[in-house]
Amino acid sequence: MSTVIPVILSGGSGTRLWPLSRKHYPKQFHKLSGSGYTLIQDTALRVKHLAPPIVVCNEEHRFMLADQLQQIGRQPAAILLEPEAKNTAPAIALAALKAQEIDPDAIIAVFPADHVITDTDAFNQALNIALAAAEKETALLTFGIVPTHAETGYGYIETTGSTSDGDVCAVKQFVEKPDLATAESYLASGNYYWNSGMFVFKAAAFLEELAKYNEAILRHSQAAYQRAVTDLDFTRIDKDAFADCPSDSIDYAVMEKSDRVKVVALDAGWSDIGSWRAIWDILEKDSQGTAAVGDVINIDTKDTLIHSHVKNKLVCTIGLQDLVIVDTPNALLVAQKDQVQDVKSAVQQIADDDREEHLFHREVHRPWGCYDSIDFGERYQVKRITVKPGASLSLQKHHHRAEHWVVVTGTAEVQIGDKVSILSENESVYIPLGEIHRLTNPGKVPLELIEVQSGSYLGEDDIVRLQDNFGRS
Repeated sequence: MSTVIPVILSGGSGTRLWPLSRKHYPKQFHKLSGSGYTLIQDTALRVKHLAPPIVVCNEEHRFMLADQLQQIGRQPAAILLEPEAKNTAPAIALAALKAQEIDPDAIIAVFPADHVITDTDAFNQALNIALAAAEKETALLTFGIVPTHAETGYGYIETTGSTSDGDVCAVKQFVEKPDLATAESYLASGNYYWNSGMFVFKAAAFLEELAKYNEAILRHSQAAYQRAVTDLDFTRIDKDAFADCPSDSIDYAVMEKSDRVKVVALDAGWSDIGSWRAIWDILEKDSQGTAAVGDVINIDTKDTLIHSHVKNKLVCTIGLQDLVIVDTPNALLVAQKDQVQDVKSAVQQIADDDREEHLFHREVHRPWGCYDSIDFGERYQVKRITVKPGASLSLQKHHHRAEHWVVVTGTAEVQIGDKVSILSENESVYIPLGEIHRLTNPGKVPLELIEVQSGSYLGEDDIVRLQDNFGRS
């Protein structure tokens, strides 16, 4: 029996879920489904009965991803770091090459990290059907979502209407996102499914088809994978070899061309969480159709989504209808619910104005913990810093700022120059401009402190790392 290895693709940025989803903290790392887990944790837990997963992600998210998988006790077989985004075909090719190292006959089950599936039993039933077909027929299986309405935001898969073994349908064609009238005709025919972007096939079968229909992607992916290096818990794909790899989706590169493609129908409460309207659809609502997350009071507010992510802040709405309100510490979105697809236009405007609200939250995650910029002004900035137990910031210095640290909770080990000292709650220390220093949490509980920076320049690029446990020096 072939080893079944989940492949989790975690390369998306989720711009349509701004202001919660940002480039450096995209939607798959947020709790959006109502399960209590982030989307990528939900995805990993959904396939926990299979072999340890292979995860493909980018450089910026690697520590966040590893931390979130550790939180749920899922140790991946590999975390492959793409040097740059090249769409799904190269990402899956890299994962398939890794899977073959684990088991030359491996079956890989490919899932985006940011989908929601509410009916796990139905999902597992469809997955088992796909696995059996991949094992028996060496087919390339994709999941077709049973449509619930005439959706214009998804691509569709047309089937022949006939089946083999009663469960697996032959594919007639893949079609692009339709207009409303065409989508309605698809729904009425009963032969069309939404294209889910989830797949099951033997790694060898996929690589064979990739060699046949897009040999350049396979060749460059193989070269980049063969030159990969291990970096801590990550596999760093070779940047130079990967640079020349064509960028293409698996649909265009293989699935639309191969005669081995078949589809398994999936009716399991699926959503790709592509907009705030989709979030409203899946969340529990009150008697007036309003869904609320956070500290929210609604008075006569109907069919609305309020998503608040600001600590110690009450949001109160009165007499609203069909709105989306998303509140974060440094950005607020208010939109008509039927216009939330245009959020990406707002993100583009923010980028064009050379702002940073599309890139970062006020709270910024680091491999050692996180910091929250709680106040700033001319020549000063105040941060609340949280350091994980046993973690250390880099040994560093600054050319333009001095710092003052005040311990709020926990214990801090502070190195300033050659001197090392221990600080407890309510104790403080001053780090002069240009002085080499390091902060460590030697305790068993999180360390929280207030950092006050002062100087002529307070940007994050004024950090000279002399040594770093996370390979950033």
